[in-house]
Amino acid sequence: MSADVRPIAASELPDWLRAQRAGFLNASRGTAADLALLTETLDFARTQGAFDADTGRCVACFRSFPQELTVPGGGFVPSSAVTNVSVMPTHRRQGLLSRMMAAEFTAAHARGDVLSTLIAAEYPIYGRYGYGPATSIAEWEIDLPRTGLGPRAAVPGGGARIDLVDEAEVRELGPVLHERLRALTPGLVSRDARWWSVATGAEALSHNPYTPSFHAVYRTAQGEVTGLVRYTGDDHWTDAKVPHNTVQVRQLLALTPEAERALWYFVCSIDWVVKVRTGYRAPDDLVTGLLPDARAARMLTSSDLLWVRVLDVVRALGARTYAVPGVLVLEVVDTTGPAGGRYRLDTGAGDCVRTEEPADLRLDVGTLGSLYLGDASAVRLGALGAITEERPGALALADAAFRTARRPWCPDIF
Repeated sequence: MSADVRPIAASELPDWLRAQRAGFLNASRGTAADLALLTETLDFARTQGAFDADTGRCVACFRSFPQELTVPGGGFVPSSAVTNVSVMPTHRRQGLLSRMMAAEFTAAHARGDVLSTLIAAEYPIYGRYGYGPATSIAEWEIDLPRTGLGPRAAVPGGGARIDLVDEAEVRELGPVLHERLRALTPGLVSRDARWWSVATGAEALSHNPYTPSFHAVYRTAQGEVTGLVRYTGDDHWTDAKVPHNTVQVRQLLALTPEAERALWYFVCSIDWVVKVRTGYRAPDDLVTGLLPDARAARMLTSSDLLWVRVLDVVRALGARTYAVPGVLVLEVVDTTGPAGGRYRLDTGAGDCVRTEEPADLRLDVGTLGSLYLGDASAVRLGALGAITEERPGALALADAAFRTARRPWCPDIF
């Protein structure tokens, strides 16, 4: 079988959506409102389809959109975020994804994107295209009676306060808070106005309806909003008619440890609640350490989340800061994109240039993506055979330079 891979026209969106839903095992047909919303919001130049040469029907889907990724040091790097990737089960193993990826990398490089990012539904797929897992998440369930928290723990001190707000207020306050937070947090990605519309129920697709939620903000004594939490609760009662409810945290953003502590204590003190699920947090999140009994928090999930694919090594490595000074010559292998070559990185000056000097370390571009935000250990990757050390001590220097004091975090699925 052969297929034509190209950007789709607006008139082809219904067929593209049919194929996309089939690839994700979603049997829903969607609605006219879904189609109208997507027609208005999709960038068709960045929405690819593969069309079967015999039937003319769409059999594979691919889309990207502009994004900024925060890197160590607080810089924002332009990235092409990949999503809605699917191939119909009737057309697998025909190279369709490889063709769509190649077209995306060519276009992204021409646009000046430094990176490409995605959330990998299946682990083995995207390493073939130079992506590497760059951030991890964890989720805990907190058994509140076991925590040892007293009722006064939820009361902020020093004139600070927590207020419940509605969705309209979140659409006003949330973007400002998130912009400030992502300047401090490697791994966070940009959120446009539509992200906040979807997250607060102003926009929704039929297959992804908004879940009505509670929203609370933390205000300092000066009235500044430095924290936000969104949460939902169930309505479960025991046979003895005793409330036994669980709160699910959908989002928690905090600029300061004080705001983070206050918001966690707040959700852990809501009446009728016996368990709190934290949502996707960084593996080194403060929440478990804030509990008098840390074992009251049981880990539910531990997984990779954001994958990074470096497209422009010089700009990518020059955009972030490093923990210790030194010089490393990296030989990067890239069989599917533009990043291959040898690079001299001066971590003290933050400069990266192409070079012909002998390599200190050899690695593929996916391994570079895993190192990039500071979550992975170069020494561990060397022990696994993913990095070859050509100069003694280079692995230890790379480990010290690339790693960050706090782990990068990305809670957003796109």
